[in-house]
Amino acid sequence: MSKFEDCVKEYQEEFDKLGVKYDADLLKKVTKACGPSIYLPDASKVSSTDPEELARVRNNFLIKKLGLADNDKLDAGIQAAIDTLGSSNRKKYRAMFYYLLTKHFKKESTFK
Repeated sequence: MSKFEDCVKEYQEEFDKLGVKYDADLLKKVTKACGPSIYLPDASKVSSTDPEELARVRNNFLIKKLGLADNDKLDAGIQAAIDTLGSSNRKKYRAMFYYLLTKHFKKESTFK
C-alpha cells in the first residue's frame, strides 16, 4: 500500500470511529488536492483553536479553492466541521476537515 493510500485509509477509519458517513471517492480526491501536506505531522492537521489557521482555511480553501463568497456562512461551515470532528479531538486531519467543508457547502463538483 502506498503512503497516500495509508493516509486515506486512516481518514476512513477516523470517520468510521466518529460515525460519519462519507463518499470514499470524494475523500480520496480531496486528500489528493491537499498535496504533500498530508505527509507532514503538523501540516496534516487543522488546529481549530488557532485563529490564524482557521483564517487560512477560510481564505485558501473556502474562498480560493471552492470559490465561495466571503461571508459569515464560511465561519458557520468551519464550526460545523469542528463540531463533527469534535472540538477536543486532536486528530482533525486537514483532508477530513476539507472533505466536511466540501460536503457542507455542496461543492463536490470542484473535485469531480
